[in-house]
Amino acid sequence: MLVEMVVESVRVNLQTYQRVVVLKEKGSERYLPIWIGNNEADAIVIQLQNVPVPRPQTHDLLKSVISELGAKVTRVVVSDLAEDVFYARVHIDVDGKQVEIDSRPSDAIALAVRVQAPIFADETVLDKAAVALDNEQTVAETDRPQEQSEPVREEELKKLSVFREFINTLDLDDLEKRDK
Repeated sequence: MLVEMVVESVRVNLQTYQRVVVLKEKGSERYLPIWIGNNEADAIVIQLQNVPVPRPQTHDLLKSVISELGAKVTRVVVSDLAEDVFYARVHIDVDGKQVEIDSRPSDAIALAVRVQAPIFADETVLDKAAVALDNEQTVAETDRPQEQSEPVREEELKKLSVFREFINTLDLDDLEKRDK
């Protein structure tokens, strides 16, 4: 099952200076943090903040190529999380034919914000890596039932703990303020 997400923010861990894009589930307080590179973070932020650039960036070029070929990005999907690596698919309509292209999530998101395509995450990815803010505004595990997915193995939980530790170093105090 796919869940629609929006780009909530791009943040920087002040201890490591690593960037993370935070996707937020539409209509929910569930968040999906994805570590990304500096260039991809800049590409997303530049578009979200409408910062003019003198020359097209790589994602602008990709947008132009797709458009000039008469195709359209219909959506991007964060499709998998395996061994601490997120995977994404870019869905493109080419003359009525649906094409899926493998992508890093950061590139797929940078393209999606440029073409205003919806962003989705597979429920299994959210089950593994999503976090929710509790009433005290701290990051907590989601309490969503996982009836239709396989239970997360203990070794996977240990691997994913690095994500939770990273999220706990971020300043998330302004998340709820933005939504109001």
